[in-house]
Amino acid sequence: MVSKTQTRLTAQDYFDLPESDERYELINGELCMAPTPIPEHQIFLYYVTKVFEEFITRHNLGRVIMSPQDVLLADDVVLQPDMMFISNARLSIIKWGKYIQGAPDLVVEVLSPSTTRHDRTVKRELYARHGVREYWIADIVARTIEVHVAQGGEFRPAVVYGEGDVVKSPLLPDLEIDVSGVFESARL
Repeated sequence: MVSKTQTRLTAQDYFDLPESDERYELINGELCMAPTPIPEHQIFLYYVTKVFEEFITRHNLGRVIMSPQDVLLADDVVLQPDMMFISNARLSIIKWGKYIQGAPDLVVEVLSPSTTRHDRTVKRELYARHGVREYWIADIVARTIEVHVAQGGEFRPAVVYGEGDVVKSPLLPDLEIDVSGVFESARL
């Protein structure tokens, strides 16, 4: 992530920026440019989102949304998670025609070489602090999926699932994702 400003911005400043092909996030008042994801990132994201979407739709549990989509977490924090789930009980955080205002129930970030450290530290801490209940980190190099569950404004140590494992979500107990299967589907 590359910082683009020295001046502390607000969410309104962020939303007032002219439209651009560049991807930005607002992190603690600092405008940060997010590099374009690598192809493997996008391919994996498509396949994991497809599994989520099929499960969420079949059980009528809420909405699955892929990036780019602004998520307003605080007056100085606007992030764009790779994928998010918002339960039916919290659909009111979707501000149609604008952005998501509040923490999604579950967020998935797919690591890229340029975002790994940022996703594991800064975004992880912001998601926990602002109420995301479950945070998944998919590592397409290690072929793992980490599941972080919120507890008291922090995430407990992650459960790491690798090839041959089936990811189980505490938030969505009937959801099961075969790690090898999703990587094979993505042909990674």
